[in-house]
Amino acid sequence: MRAVKHTDIRTVGSGNIGGTNVWRVYGRWLGLPVVLVDTFKGFAPALAATLVVSHLAGVLAGAAAMLGHLRPLFLRWQRGGKMVATCGGAFLGVAPIVGGIGAGVWVAAFLLLRYASVASMLAAVSLPIVSALIGEPWPVIAFGGVAAAAVVLLHRANIARLRAGTENRFRFRPTALP
Repeated sequence: MRAVKHTDIRTVGSGNIGGTNVWRVYGRWLGLPVVLVDTFKGFAPALAATLVVSHLAGVLAGAAAMLGHLRPLFLRWQRGGKMVATCGGAFLGVAPIVGGIGAGVWVAAFLLLRYASVASMLAAVSLPIVSALIGEPWPVIAFGGVAAAAVVLLHRANIARLRAGTENRFRFRPTALP
């Protein structure tokens, strides 16, 4: 975002580099491309590894993409994003039906509640459940469980704000920069 808005996204909003913060601060014209790029960087390696090697390789590639989003090399291993879109992309690559249902859970929860954090956690928790229900291979089910735990863990501060009643509902218009 520094190249477009001349502001480091890590210094505004939640300080997170992910699509939700970019969308909140700069609006959908910058937020949507960030969400799509974050999703694609999970999707591409997971799909390629799944098709060429196996579901286990796809899961490992998707997990690596998620870890790369959490602690990006290009930010010198500093805090990155919360891995939600990258996780969704990885599941679309490894298990498209599971990824699609997870995306549907996210959209439904978000439209109903307007809390991106709650939608993210519900979608993540749905991944291992849906994987098991439709009979995905064990690496996909295990990946779903680990990914869900990671997403919920990364949303600890959001959970605290939800309990305190101070979590911000998503607005479809960007907030004013400080």
